[in-house]
Amino acid sequence: MDPVYLIVGLGNPGAEYAKTRHNAGFLLVESLAVRWQADWTNERKFSAQVARGERQGRKFLLARPQTFMNLSGEAVGALVKFYQLPPAQLLVAVDDADLPLGEIRLRPGGGSGGHHGLESITQHLGTREYARLRIGIGRKNEVRQITGHVLGRFDAAESAVLEKVLERAAGQLECWLSAGLQKAMSQFNGVVNPTNEEK
Repeated sequence: MDPVYLIVGLGNPGAEYAKTRHNAGFLLVESLAVRWQADWTNERKFSAQVARGERQGRKFLLARPQTFMNLSGEAVGALVKFYQLPPAQLLVAVDDADLPLGEIRLRPGGGSGGHHGLESITQHLGTREYARLRIGIGRKNEVRQITGHVLGRFDAAESAVLEKVLERAAGQLECWLSAGLQKAMSQFNGVVNPTNEEK
């Protein structure tokens, strides 16, 4: 059987959370579904919305957990178990307030950085060795208490930057599928220049 690659975007379901900073992972997989012409289906056995297809010669699954952020591992664990995926075939896209808006950073593993969605996934998988793509959302005035910020929506100027970020991140994930993690990291990690997408 051909290997399947799972790309999970983290976020909170429901209209009140749509297009908030904390849903940057959702926004990325939604843009990938459009770009890769994959249709979403509700899959209750995974507690997730899933889109399937093939890209760069690889079979892929896109997933939006419907469990709320802090329980993301329930959906990811169910998908990984059902498809018997090794960690190398999983990538999780997540918002990161410690990165400025406009920066993306793909890593092969590591800690949660205090992100409850990643904490839940690590707990359910029993490993931290899975790729995660951090999408910078920045902080307001470097304040540590950021709940209001992450659950707020992008303003017009931020949305323009985010559009470039999502485009860059999509290219990075296509590179991950076709050429592997190291090349995707070296070619795409860093700050997106809104006026000149090419590095």
